[in-house]
Amino acid sequence: MTPVDARMNHIAVARRSVLEDRGSLPSSHIDSWIERSWKRCLSKGFQPQTAVEFAQISRQDLHRVEIENHDLLCAAKPLMDKLGRAIANTNYFAILTNAHGIVIDTNGPIDQSDKRARLISRIGVDLSEHTVGTTAIGAALTELQPVWLHRGEHFFNDNTAFSCAGSPLFGSTGQCIGMLDLTGIMVPERPELKHLTSLTARTIENALLLQQAHNLLLRINWPGQPLGEDTDGLIALDNDGNILGANQSARFMVPQLTQLSKSAGMHASDLFAMSFSMLFDSSRRSHAAIEVPLWSGLRIIALALRHENERINMHIRTDSLHASPALRDVETEMIKQAVDQARGNIAQAARDLGISRATLYRKLATK
Repeated sequence: MTPVDARMNHIAVARRSVLEDRGSLPSSHIDSWIERSWKRCLSKGFQPQTAVEFAQISRQDLHRVEIENHDLLCAAKPLMDKLGRAIANTNYFAILTNAHGIVIDTNGPIDQSDKRARLISRIGVDLSEHTVGTTAIGAALTELQPVWLHRGEHFFNDNTAFSCAGSPLFGSTGQCIGMLDLTGIMVPERPELKHLTSLTARTIENALLLQQAHNLLLRINWPGQPLGEDTDGLIALDNDGNILGANQSARFMVPQLTQLSKSAGMHASDLFAMSFSMLFDSSRRSHAAIEVPLWSGLRIIALALRHENERINMHIRTDSLHASPALRDVETEMIKQAVDQARGNIAQAARDLGISRATLYRKLATK
């Protein structure tokens, strides 16, 4: 028996055990979260053989959903375009939903001649678990973790042609705001797509955070790790040091941030064992990372960026507390561009870069 045949056989055995015999999942056959989803479907009175309608919400409700998810759509659009190009030759396509499983955007090679693809890729179609049963979309929104689902692991027989990967999307205060899905129809199994959806989801979350009004952005990581990548922790602050939002990586590094959505307010002093004003001072003095102590006794490295300078600093990497040659090259080019854009006005260029005129003169002298 080939590995593909063995995989399909394991799925078939699991379906008989849980969906027909109402028993428990055979050990190691499929993931336990699938059993949980199947049993939720059964508890709702669903039957695997029931036809799936793939109903769309009303035009009025769709208008409301699009307004509510405007920021997410704006943040995700360029990433969805890139994702569509990445999967162009795989026969998988991308679906973006809101927190309730309503499709709000799609991208990639959607075969409009295939009714199954056409039905699930319509904007406004409800793909939540309570309407279409076990899918990567419903599972990601329920389990709040990346998932992979292949063929018969879907609950309804109508959906057993699909293979899909899904990852939840989290807002700046940690709440689930939607999910990203990659789906194929009668295609080879590609569980590595779970990794792709997870990475893309994190990038969308970062873009969404950066859209939010704030005055200072902290890019954080552990000492010895690079800064300037999508894997950075991001924390947004206002001028008074209040925490406005953070991404998933930051919440993993600084667990207090998980209380952000439940708290009446959180201040930088609640996270860092140092004056928050030192972070703002760092953003004005240089573009090098500094060590920041946490109340736990751990230390992180942080690159503090004023909001107006984030765009030109977006691709800076620092591999230690000292600028690497690559960083110096980027910094040199950044300074030249600022001076050129200011038409030689050093004071204006310094303001654009968020540094003092004396610092700019010093950096020019060392280039």
